[in-house]
Amino acid sequence: MQTHVKALVVGGGAVGASVAYHLAKAGWQTTLLERDELTSGSTWHAAGLLPLFNMSYATSHIHDYSVKFYKTLEEETGLNAGFAVVGNLRMAQTDARMDEYMLYASTAETVGIPYEWMTPAQIKDRWPLVRTEDLKGAIFHPTDGYINPADMTQAMAKGARQRGVEIVRKVQVDGYRWTGSEWVVTCTKMVERGGNLVASDEQFEITAEHVVTCTGNHAQRTAKMLGIKMPAIPVEHQFIVTEPDAALVDYRKSNPEHPVLRDADAKWYVREERGGWILGPYERNAPACFEHGVPDTFRADLFPLDLERIEEEYMSMIHRIPSSETVGLKDDYNGPICYTPDGNPLVGPAPGLRNMWLAEGFSFGITAAGGTGHYLAQMMVQGEAEIDMASLDPKRFGSWVTTEYGARKNEEAYEHVYILHHPDEERQACRPLRTAPCYDRVKARGAQFGCVNGWERPNYYAPEGFDDHAARSFRRGGWWQYAVEEAKAIREGVGMIDATAFTKHLVRGPGATQFLDWFTCNKLPKVGRINLTYALTANGTTRTEYTIVRLAEDEYYLISAGAWTAYDSDYLLKAAQDKMAEFGWIDIHDITTQWGVFAVAGPKSRDLLGKLVKDADPATVLSNKRFPWLSMRNIELGMCPVRAVRVAYTGELGWELHHPIEMQNYLFDQLMAAGEDVGLKLVGARAQNWLRQEKSYRAFGNELGRDATPMEADLPRFIDMSKDFHGKAAMEATGVRSKCCTLLIDGPTDADPWGREALYDGDTKVGRLTSGGYSVAFGKSIGMGYVRPDLAVEGTRLKVRMFNELWDATVTCDSPYDPTNAAIRKDG
Repeated sequence: MQTHVKALVVGGGAVGASVAYHLAKAGWQTTLLERDELTSGSTWHAAGLLPLFNMSYATSHIHDYSVKFYKTLEEETGLNAGFAVVGNLRMAQTDARMDEYMLYASTAETVGIPYEWMTPAQIKDRWPLVRTEDLKGAIFHPTDGYINPADMTQAMAKGARQRGVEIVRKVQVDGYRWTGSEWVVTCTKMVERGGNLVASDEQFEITAEHVVTCTGNHAQRTAKMLGIKMPAIPVEHQFIVTEPDAALVDYRKSNPEHPVLRDADAKWYVREERGGWILGPYERNAPACFEHGVPDTFRADLFPLDLERIEEEYMSMIHRIPSSETVGLKDDYNGPICYTPDGNPLVGPAPGLRNMWLAEGFSFGITAAGGTGHYLAQMMVQGEAEIDMASLDPKRFGSWVTTEYGARKNEEAYEHVYILHHPDEERQACRPLRTAPCYDRVKARGAQFGCVNGWERPNYYAPEGFDDHAARSFRRGGWWQYAVEEAKAIREGVGMIDATAFTKHLVRGPGATQFLDWFTCNKLPKVGRINLTYALTANGTTRTEYTIVRLAEDEYYLISAGAWTAYDSDYLLKAAQDKMAEFGWIDIHDITTQWGVFAVAGPKSRDLLGKLVKDADPATVLSNKRFPWLSMRNIELGMCPVRAVRVAYTGELGWELHHPIEMQNYLFDQLMAAGEDVGLKLVGARAQNWLRQEKSYRAFGNELGRDATPMEADLPRFIDMSKDFHGKAAMEATGVRSKCCTLLIDGPTDADPWGREALYDGDTKVGRLTSGGYSVAFGKSIGMGYVRPDLAVEGTRLKVRMFNELWDATVTCDSPYDPTNAAIRKDG
């Protein structure tokens, strides 16, 4: 056995086999270790479905790659993976469900996933065993189906071996030690004893430059050994197999196999199995398991079946397929499947560690395995994947996550597999948890909260008794009118936004200036000034967006997106560690929870703050002369010291008021009292999102990400090409493959785009939206997105797909609202 390898993969399920295969394909010497036998984890009892349906752009790419890749395995390895390309019929009982499918279909279109629409009559004509009178329709994917998970994994393993991968079974990893340049992995040989798999006395070490953990249900054990938090905890998933259905057997005498059937409103999938049916429900109250680790005695085992828990779903199968009522049960399965709080896997670098990669928390591991191996190998070998993998990054969950949080949120994610995936959905488990001091005050004033990185953040404000859950929609929900009023308040008067969740870092020390000058692409601001800038990846794409406030010659206050605190902190710290020997000492602190933030914006914002500001000359303290746009001043509002930053994400005259978090309620009360005379209105994140699009302000995770450079985001004014910075050469070499632009859209009267829609030039797909919403300034829908560079020109007429129709969209100028920035620069 090799004792020194380029890459070590830990875990021999479908994901591990795929990662090993793709690393070897990329030319890396790779060894895979499996504690038991290949597929002995969740892979062996998986139902093998390959659903392409996913609202995530990155995950859709992953699933699409998998489906295509699995079809090539037999030709390469000679092993049949058991791929039955029967298609996937996803049925809808309600108009809202059809709206969901139409939104998803536009996402699928941006990826290139084929689909078809079917009416109830067409379903009944083609598959007469299915009851259709209570259906609205369905979306059909002709290219997917189901596969044999064990055969698929063995085929990938054989393909990996053919490419030089050494696969070693019955080896348990018991420890990881980083030497500064490589990992020393302590391993124990496992032996069979009395039907159990136990550790022997034989231990050895393997040295690896890179390690990938694909440990499935054992993720908590892996996390403890690595000293990190990882909210990957299994949930029990049941499915049952029936005896042969006589009607199905008769139907199949002259007809092909049914597609995988999904009745999302009934919360189940069904497929054929040897003349009978497999029913897989996603019921309520499925419990998390192995919260603190898998017992040593648990191998390829199952839990007792709980039929009462799935009775509702079982009866609904009988309703949908009446012939199944008389068939008996043949087999049952109740096994652990790993989940994460948002249902998406953890794929990417481990927090705080070098050359340690995670591929954990796969609730749909069979579907995702192929694509995960492909894109993770790209990240490891090439520096980045060709798609933006940030939405799956393990660091999207911070160190505040606990075992209890992970377990309860994972149960919720399981239950929500088939619950309507409204774009404005806010799930309620484990909330509220992280709250700003003003939480109770804004809640009392009607705040309807969203959750960002665990923080409660007002989305909008509504009257007492308003039901946020009932207000959700794929069109303009019940909240829409309140967001319109809030957006108008900022455009016409003054509004205040709780932005406490912003990520905040303090960077200082002798090496701070040289480091940040190298780390970011824009000029560094002078003391007392601010700049918007970007940290790039080694491939020249956008890794993070920062507002940098220069507090002193070698002291900087960095503000970035609230959803990405651990993600930003990890990258910043690692980059500084790498450059300290060259630039000098750099001191970095995450001070997010020490500072609250209120964003005050609108034509009357100066009037509001003028009522509170304490200064020797209060009449001029907020003027352009003393407090110009894009500057920072330490001011006093009443008794509260405030680090005021003159910038507004809404594009109006405004300030961000960064204040000691312990004084937040005092400042809130002062602002609300002063605001009575000027009509101050509390404003939520949804109105802010619309307003920033009117200014063409890019958002990280939407327009900005690791699949596009700042030049492609059309941000040359924030790039100082006269200096050297990290990723510059790669950015220049990449060129402009597509370009970001803003579009005004003549869409349906009851809906706006969500930022997932495909863009067309005639019949040709030319790009996609990355943001969408409503413009109060123009009285119509607005969106931002990427198109071919030749089309990103003001006046270009395109089409956007919404609800299965094409609507007129026109590329507008950058910052269509107030393009000269007269409002934001207004003096007074």
